[in-house]
Amino acid sequence: MSRTAPPRPTSGLIAAVLEGKFEPLARPRLRDGNRLRLFASAGPYFEALLEAVAGARHSVNLETYIFADDRIGGRVIDALVAAAARGVQVRVLIDGYGGGDFAQRLVRRLAPQGVAVRIYRPAHWWRPRRHMFRRLHRKIAVIDDRIAFVGGINVNDDPERDEHDGDRIGPRLDIAVQCEGPIVAAVAHAVHRLWWSIGVANLRELSGPPPHRPRPSPPEPDGVRAAFLLRDSLRNRHTIERSYLAAIRSARHEILLANAYFLPGRRFRRALVRAAHRGVRVRLLLQGRIEYLIQHYAQRALYGQLLDAGIEIFEYRDSYLHAKVAVVDDDWATVGSSNIDPLSLLLAREANVLVRDRAFSEALRNLLETAIQTGSHQLHALLFSKRSWGERVLDWITYGIVRIATILLARGNNY
Repeated sequence: MSRTAPPRPTSGLIAAVLEGKFEPLARPRLRDGNRLRLFASAGPYFEALLEAVAGARHSVNLETYIFADDRIGGRVIDALVAAAARGVQVRVLIDGYGGGDFAQRLVRRLAPQGVAVRIYRPAHWWRPRRHMFRRLHRKIAVIDDRIAFVGGINVNDDPERDEHDGDRIGPRLDIAVQCEGPIVAAVAHAVHRLWWSIGVANLRELSGPPPHRPRPSPPEPDGVRAAFLLRDSLRNRHTIERSYLAAIRSARHEILLANAYFLPGRRFRRALVRAAHRGVRVRLLLQGRIEYLIQHYAQRALYGQLLDAGIEIFEYRDSYLHAKVAVVDDDWATVGSSNIDPLSLLLAREANVLVRDRAFSEALRNLLETAIQTGSHQLHALLFSKRSWGERVLDWITYGIVRIATILLARGNNY
């Protein structure tokens, strides 16, 4: 059977509307009665995800930035195909840049086996456009609109060696959460809505209204308060950043933040500095291994200001840090896909879970404490200030490059 190429996506304001940028999404709402399970690495996460897919009865929806052609990718493909063979509706949405050429091959490979695959904003090196940096960066799976997985874990294997120095390293420090309870309805609605929007934007689904929000599940006994946070549409443009800022500004005792790519704007840095000045202990667990050169050195340009304010900075060196999480005081925590950098806070589609619960916050804090104590190196203000002029110039040159690029990209990504 011959296949015709899908129509070229619409562009500009019309495409923005069709892709859900201006959809009337409700504000994040904390709901009681959610059961949450925390994962600190890809191994246990994928075992739980594959188990949930194997038990799916009606639907499996998966969104990811990276879907790699490797061992983990193969296991996920096998599980999705098996679910489709049982009559389960299986949909996969992959970012066009993060998914690369393999995403295109998956469309052709899985369609005959009953798995629908779509690509979010295909990226072509021969046709660069500024809006190409508005990526689908969230990592979500929803099974039967009953179980949801949200976090920073892509569909790919952990590296065995550092890409720059060749050292053997452990699994990434990457964190995600499994959700059951009322919060899942919000996650499912966001996933269904984006799938429908991409179909409309590509002229595939021209009939039928947008999907309705699924009915929330009954509260779980002894469940926790949680909310689902999005970053993208007009009403959610700054939702994740504002949730961070509100927590930081109200912090009384402690802020513990772990982030893979940390390049906050002036307002975010000011909030951290003011918290430290009023006696809050502020600790940052950041990337210690070089993964992306410009990002690595650009964020180090900001360390001096933070260290001078009394903020403690730890660089994680045991492996690659990919987590995007935080704990504030005793009962505020967030886990998700959003970095604290311009790409995440200004351009990409992101998703976080906000939790107000002492036990969950303590579990996440303990996880980060262990990473700090066993796999990190602390930076000290005096020693950091004695870096060579060459190092300082490199930091500020790369920071300037990132700032200029951010301004240009933000202007080109208004829709």
